[in-house]
Amino acid sequence: MSQSNVFILLVCIPLILSQSVRGKDCVCDLQYSDPDFPENKLDNVELTASQCTGNITSEKMTEIDRLVLGLQHRIWQLVDNVSMLEKEDNGNLYAAVSLRIIELELAEIQDLLDKLNKTTNNYKQLGVETAAELQVMEETMEELEKFDHTQVMVKQRENQRIRRDLERCKNVLNSTSPPPTLSPGHCGLGHLVNVSGPKTYSLTVYGTSYTFGAWGRDANPAPGDENKYWLVVLSSSNVFGNFIRQYSSLSTFILGIVPTDTYISSSNPTTNTIQGPNMIMYGNALYYNCYNIYSVCQFNLTTKTVSTVALPNDAGFNNKFPFGHLGTTYSYTDMDFVTDESGVYVIYATTSNFGNVVISKVETSNPPVLGQTWSTSLHKKTVTNTFMVCGVLYATRYLDQVTEEIFYAYDTKTNKERYDLRIKIKKMQANIKFMNYDPRDHLLYVFNDAYIVTYETKFERV
Repeated sequence: MSQSNVFILLVCIPLILSQSVRGKDCVCDLQYSDPDFPENKLDNVELTASQCTGNITSEKMTEIDRLVLGLQHRIWQLVDNVSMLEKEDNGNLYAAVSLRIIELELAEIQDLLDKLNKTTNNYKQLGVETAAELQVMEETMEELEKFDHTQVMVKQRENQRIRRDLERCKNVLNSTSPPPTLSPGHCGLGHLVNVSGPKTYSLTVYGTSYTFGAWGRDANPAPGDENKYWLVVLSSSNVFGNFIRQYSSLSTFILGIVPTDTYISSSNPTTNTIQGPNMIMYGNALYYNCYNIYSVCQFNLTTKTVSTVALPNDAGFNNKFPFGHLGTTYSYTDMDFVTDESGVYVIYATTSNFGNVVISKVETSNPPVLGQTWSTSLHKKTVTNTFMVCGVLYATRYLDQVTEEIFYAYDTKTNKERYDLRIKIKKMQANIKFMNYDPRDHLLYVFNDAYIVTYETKFERV
């Protein structure tokens, strides 16, 4: 049937007729009498649905949360200022400056209340309009279904469902490798067989200004800090950083509300500040590549002190053995710090190992010391990132702008390595600048061209 649902069927039927009919053949014209399918109504429904989707977005719905949190913060500030004013009471004589501050605070609170009321009213009106549009769409679709005499639309829906199922099955086959023969390490999770997501995808408060950075949770937090998230952006030439930003929860992180900044140094770059994006937080300390030297820096956020331990003197630094692929290199990624269930590791390359990856355990004492070391046959410049799970090092490579692939694994328990993993990662942006596994929630935390992203890992026991 054509889209217009109008056709002419020519039927040739052999008949035995009377002598009045010429010959034995008769030609019949069958005209389809149903009206044309109202495509314009279906187009209008699609347009209305698209407009509704554009009007109601998660970004808009967070506006009220921002205003409420901002209002709460200003009220707390007002309470503090009033308390300060009361302490300044000297025979009913209050400081004019303090009264002026309170006056300004009240004006700002009133302004926030006005914005909140306006936003709330706008959302109410949007809800009413959307409900009316949905009612019209529902009535139109019921009318359109009357034209579905031959079940064409039903079959189309079924075909679409089958096509989606086939595509999903194909994606699973492409993203899931056969279970590795490697030992699963020490913690009993099993073998990594798939990565799904993204589960979280958002810009930071810096927007797209800075494309190199790192973020995540402390893999070994102090009591009370279990829900904190940290962020470091390389704000100087996409190479250097000198402070760590912390948030009390993921929601405040995404909204950029009430962060706490801790500075390693007041200037940037300088001795013991951050060089390169591949850092991690462990035990309330940041581990990273010290500026302009082949050393591991440990910055204690409580004492605000830095301790260092040197890597072998032939270890790559200052862009000698960075991560990369055929299209580009990721500047100053000579050292990659990762966490797993047992602690902290540093991934780097040395000239004595021909530019291939070396793994060293970092003992998180103060000062830190290098523990056991493993040498691999994986050339570091062919890799885009690494992470550790249960004592197994995994390496990724760039396939195209939308796909990264976990292709390599090295088991530190058995010293066995393999290059035939085929675990696909769907990227939201072209370049992954930072990746680390969190043993607390089994998520991969990724800094993907200024976006913060998380992925879920799937394990399988042999």
